[in-house]
Amino acid sequence: MMKSSWVGAVCLALAASLWGGTYVVSKAVMNVVDPTALIWLRYALGAAALAAAGLARGARWRMSARDWLVVLCVGLVGYALSIWAQFVGTHWSTAQMGAVITSGTPAFMVIFARLLLGERITWRRALSVVFATLGVLVMIGVGHADRRMAWGGLILLVAAVTWGLQSVLVKRVSREASSIVVTLYAMLVALVAMTPLAWSHMPNVHVVLAHPWVWLGILYLGVLSTAGAFLLWNEGLRRVPAGSGAVYFFFQPLVGTALGWLVLGETVSVTFWLGTAFILAGVALVVWEPVSAPSGKWARVVSQEGSQDS
Repeated sequence: MMKSSWVGAVCLALAASLWGGTYVVSKAVMNVVDPTALIWLRYALGAAALAAAGLARGARWRMSARDWLVVLCVGLVGYALSIWAQFVGTHWSTAQMGAVITSGTPAFMVIFARLLLGERITWRRALSVVFATLGVLVMIGVGHADRRMAWGGLILLVAAVTWGLQSVLVKRVSREASSIVVTLYAMLVALVAMTPLAWSHMPNVHVVLAHPWVWLGILYLGVLSTAGAFLLWNEGLRRVPAGSGAVYFFFQPLVGTALGWLVLGETVSVTFWLGTAFILAGVALVVWEPVSAPSGKWARVVSQEGSQDS
């Protein structure tokens, strides 16, 4: 039992760390590849990897009509809109800001859980939303001299809010549906939705091949950050309690900030750390809230929440 928990902890830490590296890698690659095209390429590779994993595991590919409706919403809101906002917001701001602002997602899930699932809003959950919002405002600054940076922060806020929405929506997928299959189908929905926007921005093959770090970055985003991190996260949640596993989400902003400083040479200001403190405090309030007995029609544990992400 102890060995299983240890393996689960390693899986969760690796998954969150891979997501933290996403912001640094995407920031560098977007100097050559358009954000919309990069999202399309990421999902194309991720879908191929997940399809291979599903075939290897003998996944059940059929879903009910109700599950298909949820997958459609998750693909459009989470995998298309949210990830587009994440990439564009990171492109306009910094990898550090992207990693930290989107880490406030658990706090925004509170509102949607109340509206869609009827979950009670406790004082901890309400305060977590306040802290996360304050953190974003402090980080982007009111009347910031760099308007591009401020707009980037606001777009990242859209990414955090919409990812919180899709995380709640995915709770409504029946337990009979495989998490790999649900994620694969949602990616395919996003691919179809993004194709008209991305196709005209696709980079020339010779441009990508001329820069090894570009195609290596695309492979990282598609295979490791998308398919690999998702599988690691779900394997980790299978081995440790979900409440404990949520703590490992903190690796995302920490790794993103550290790599942004080391690799991209991004500076870390006092307001950045102050905003970080507010956001992490808001997330911590949700993570360490005492667990009560589940109730209600939709009260069930689904490990698919971990697919962020971004």
